[in-house]
Amino acid sequence: MVENVQDVLENVAVIIQLTSKMIKKGLTFLFGAIMVFAGVSHFRKPEIYLPFIPDFMPEVAVNYVIGIIEIVVGIGVFVPQYRTQAAWGIFFLMVAFLPLHIADVFKEIPAIGTHQAALIRLPFQFVLISWAWFITRE
Repeated sequence: MVENVQDVLENVAVIIQLTSKMIKKGLTFLFGAIMVFAGVSHFRKPEIYLPFIPDFMPEVAVNYVIGIIEIVVGIGVFVPQYRTQAAWGIFFLMVAFLPLHIADVFKEIPAIGTHQAALIRLPFQFVLISWAWFITRE
């Protein structure tokens, strides 16, 4: 009886581990797809992103470079040999965007539209940073 219980517990542990890996891979691919979509949006609708770019930077060039980076890291998570590096790229990109979202809260006219939207968007950046950190873990 004890051996059967132990076998059952070992099987449950294996199932949980496999389910965790599947969920993590699904979240990784979802983030990758979001990054590709966002990257393409930099080219299709640059007016969405230009207000976030600080005035001292060349807006159009920065917008396109960020779009390319987002597409590259987004595709990278789908390629097993580049998945970890791409996940780290997403993480650092999300961290780099944090000051822009903090600054947006304090702008007279926030880039995201309203102060309420900026206040809602800011904590979401921490969710994205945490999500990116999670997918970097082996």
